[in-house]
Amino acid sequence: MNTATQSAATETPVQVSLSGLDLIYSSRLNKGTAFPDHERDIFALHGLLPPHVGSLDEQVERRNRALANQPTPFEKYSFLRDLQDTNETLFYALLVRNVEEMLPLVYTPTVGEGCQRFSEIWRKPRGVFLSYPNKDRVAQILGHSRYDGVKCIVVSDGERILGLGDQGAGGMGIPIGKMALYTALGGIHPENCVPILLDVGTDNEERLNDPLYIGWRNKRVRGQEYDDFVETFVSAVKARWPHVLLQWEDFAGANAARLLARYRDQLCTFNDDIQGTAAIAASTLVSAVNVTGIPLEQQKIVVLGFGSAGLGITNLLAQFIEDKGLSPEEARSHFYAVDRYGLITENTKDVHPEQKPYARKAQEVQGWKRSGDEITLLDVVRNVKPTVLIGVSGQAGAFTEEAVREMARHTPRPVIFPLSNPTSRSEATPKDLLAWTDGRALVGTGSPFDPVDVGGKKIHIAQTNNSYIFPGLALGIIASKARRVTDTMVKAAATELIRHLPTQKDKQASLLPPISDARPIGRFIAEAVGKQAIKDGQAQVADEAALLREVNANIWEPGYVPYERKS
Repeated sequence: MNTATQSAATETPVQVSLSGLDLIYSSRLNKGTAFPDHERDIFALHGLLPPHVGSLDEQVERRNRALANQPTPFEKYSFLRDLQDTNETLFYALLVRNVEEMLPLVYTPTVGEGCQRFSEIWRKPRGVFLSYPNKDRVAQILGHSRYDGVKCIVVSDGERILGLGDQGAGGMGIPIGKMALYTALGGIHPENCVPILLDVGTDNEERLNDPLYIGWRNKRVRGQEYDDFVETFVSAVKARWPHVLLQWEDFAGANAARLLARYRDQLCTFNDDIQGTAAIAASTLVSAVNVTGIPLEQQKIVVLGFGSAGLGITNLLAQFIEDKGLSPEEARSHFYAVDRYGLITENTKDVHPEQKPYARKAQEVQGWKRSGDEITLLDVVRNVKPTVLIGVSGQAGAFTEEAVREMARHTPRPVIFPLSNPTSRSEATPKDLLAWTDGRALVGTGSPFDPVDVGGKKIHIAQTNNSYIFPGLALGIIASKARRVTDTMVKAAATELIRHLPTQKDKQASLLPPISDARPIGRFIAEAVGKQAIKDGQAQVADEAALLREVNANIWEPGYVPYERKS
């Protein structure tokens, strides 16, 4: 019997009013074959279950075997979604004990196909669909008693799902997956988590023409109508849960940044695509710096894809460079932002205000050798000779062999992070990057990749995944009862992860800890974030001792607890 099961046996019994099939069909309360005989007596379960009384350990082993028999990652994903909708405790026990194997199945890269085929496999309600035709019922829907225990929300409108674009209602797969990791890696009780999809239509013709599509079959609402709908949603959330944590996820770039800016001072909220991605990218780059020995303030960094994610990464890295004693202007000078029109300069069209601080002066690039009017990634590499290349473009193959080989000519250990998800959207594969750099590149990817054989040696590929950051960040926010999420709280999460980097002690080690360590590291991140919230005056706990008590109180271990009949 594992410790989770042992500790569960000593817990205060839970009062349960359901019985028979209603109890078994409740995914949160179901124990399956692990219902003991006396609970089968009390809740009229005899005959509905086989006579064998099993344990959580046995159930995990049984589900593991069944999972192994599923032939494809998508079918494994579908199997796990069914398990989550049948028995949440078992689902999380399986996930927590097998994080390395399960994470790619419940989240990236498989969740991408899960979103594309969400309507095909939809079976049971999970989360909240707020559709535009129900705009006048939002407060009523969220007001139901089933949501009384909610402490955190992940919301998406499905417009920019990973690198796959608009998936409409299928985008619900992302909030469901994120919430699963809140619990598996942050320890937050599933009862406190609710995924929400703002269904404002879709411009994806394949979805609209699919007779199985479960979403609102309409073109995507935009402009003032869209803003009003989001405002209705946020207002209802603030009224229903004054202290809730709201995480924005996979909104289109323009909406992602402006919605965060609009609401970050109104409630406790953050955007993982902007802030979580920045934190993990910064941490991984510091790890690479540990290996190369080139200080962060001497790096020349090219960022391909300068939307909300690219800008978030650059802003946080600039803060870390400023910490080395440089001015903001000096820190920004280390970055070269490449977007859809090439290198961003002061003459580039359609530059957003938040991008302008990183625009290069026209006279600086005047003498550059270039292949055309636009300054391409290859042009930048040839003229800048960067040491770091970060990709958040969503464009498969954007890191070309020519550009990578050119980069490798000028730096002994090129640092290359193709971060776009899923795997099909990665800017380059680790195998190619290592081949083009004679095995010298330090590679971090957004999705998991198998180790690469270089000269008979297996090179582990660090998955530069937000999963290291956002579960602990969320736990720290909830435990500290933070009023707002500050930039310094996000930075504290990155700084704490840096403390646990394997390269702090061994330059030959992987850039990041094994993902199986993400749950214990998440606790450390939660404590660091909570302490920063106290320093920032945003916490509603008295002191650090109270914070640690709240962290402990908010960590749930998946194990069965005893039930009593509620009178």
